[in-house]
Amino acid sequence: MGTGRERIRVAAAGDVHADDSRRGDLRAAFAGLRGEADVVLLAGDLTTLGEPEQARVLAAAASEAGAPVFAVLGNHDWHADRVAELTAVLEDAGVTLLERSYATCQIGGASLGVVGTKGFVGGFPGSHLPDFGEPLLRRVYAETGKEVEALDAGLRATAGCDFRIVLMHYAPTLATIEGERPEIAFFLGCDRLAHPIADHCPDLVLHGHAHAGQFEGSIGAVPVFNVALPMKREFWLFELSADRPREPEYELIG
Repeated sequence: MGTGRERIRVAAAGDVHADDSRRGDLRAAFAGLRGEADVVLLAGDLTTLGEPEQARVLAAAASEAGAPVFAVLGNHDWHADRVAELTAVLEDAGVTLLERSYATCQIGGASLGVVGTKGFVGGFPGSHLPDFGEPLLRRVYAETGKEVEALDAGLRATAGCDFRIVLMHYAPTLATIEGERPEIAFFLGCDRLAHPIADHCPDLVLHGHAHAGQFEGSIGAVPVFNVALPMKREFWLFELSADRPREPEYELIG
């Protein structure tokens, strides 16, 4: 850790599923973060169906937060196959979209690195997709491999930051999807995503997608939180402190 600011307050949510019906709720939720959060992280499924019009609803709400907003995409955001348009709407509004990439920012005297990617499917012990057989299935395996490589590269690039957070949509550990139907575990994430996290030990990992899963898990000593919206409230607030590395305090907002 550096000698900068002692703490960073992080507001996080996943699966906000913005559309016109949620316009008022989202504006109120983001406005409620003013003075409460130093940075806002959105763990995918930003929209209901991936329509640019739905992204505009989220963009308008995010402008109320009074803090930098970083986000990754989820499976809902890809549904309409208009990701370039959706991304442009959000970036024009000042939201930083991370897709197999990373960003850094200064908060007070501390540097924060956010490594973000969607993640992908592949399963967990007992239900792994192998790199074998039909070419189409091997392409799925390879797609998850690209996500793993991006996480590794981003964590290496942000190694000098005071704090590092991994932000994704799909789950990297079985612990936070427990409670979901076992037969859909393959579609909720993949523990291959855990490998670079275990290797580089960021301060915090956030994901969404598992609406009926568990809130808290871990990968080794690294805390992992499932912040999918239907689990509790609009936002969770985490506090990272140089005095308590990898032991974030958290509470509900909204």
